[in-house]
Amino acid sequence: MVMAVRRAEQVAATEASVLLTGPSGTGKEVLARHIHRRSKRAAGPFVAINCAAIPDNLLESELFGHEKGAFSGATARRIGKFEAADGGTLLLDEVSEMDMRLQAKLLHVLQEREIDRLGGSAPVRVNVRILATTNRDLPAEVARGTFREDLYFRLNVVTLEIPPLAERRGDIAPLAEHFARRYAELNGVPFRKLTDAAHRRLWQHQWRGNVRELENTIHRAVLLAAGAEIDA
Repeated sequence: MVMAVRRAEQVAATEASVLLTGPSGTGKEVLARHIHRRSKRAAGPFVAINCAAIPDNLLESELFGHEKGAFSGATARRIGKFEAADGGTLLLDEVSEMDMRLQAKLLHVLQEREIDRLGGSAPVRVNVRILATTNRDLPAEVARGTFREDLYFRLNVVTLEIPPLAERRGDIAPLAEHFARRYAELNGVPFRKLTDAAHRRLWQHQWRGNVRELENTIHRAVLLAAGAEIDA
């Protein structure tokens, strides 16, 4: 993780697109936000969109916006995420889930630095840095024909791979203490340290849900623990 953070800070000051890879729950968006904070665009907006959470028929409007009357229910103009992120950074979370048709439109935007609102009559220039995340093997998706090779090369100027938590067990204890303090403060309860037995139990667990699973586990422990410490 030290290597990943150092590489992130090395490329943060550039305008290069960065592809963050790794299993779900490892902290790809956290690292993306860190890149934005260390970039020349830090004073601009950071906008994130989860490409897997929005149906394909709505994702285009979410990304590029629409004009009033562009489709049924479009009662007013709405700017998309690209325009909202103008002057800042746009994070395309789980970009590998994007429909092939939208991938072509995204490639055009990255090449031309302009978007077309749905129902619009003229292109709109945008100044946005792109960060993208995926939990899939994108070269394998390219080979299967489910992800455009030209878009992959456009996004993959720099790749940062975040390993699963089970492969960086030295992170477990400091993360656990961090979450214990954070959720004690958030819920207005006293901070309790974790016992050595609790730390051993955390160390032994496989953490298939990675940092997100650890965070939820500690949050639950903060709420349910009785006594002066959090025990196994």
